[in-house]
Amino acid sequence: MMLRPAVCQILKNNESYYSLVIAVAKRAREITSEAFENKTILDEKPVKTAVDEIANGEFKIVEDPSLRV
Repeated sequence: MMLRPAVCQILKNNESYYSLVIAVAKRAREITSEAFENKTILDEKPVKTAVDEIANGEFKIVEDPSLRV
């Protein structure tokens, strides 16, 4: 189990901090929606779960190249 993974450990291939924040927020909303639909109680906060999943490689950050500045 990772405790507070560093951003530099999560971001690879020149991904942006913005992409990380958006990916974590979207995944956290999915986790919350799934818990609500299944009527389950979450043991951890959805944002922590989302960060852990992205850090462990369970979910990947996909950037839209057309949005790059």
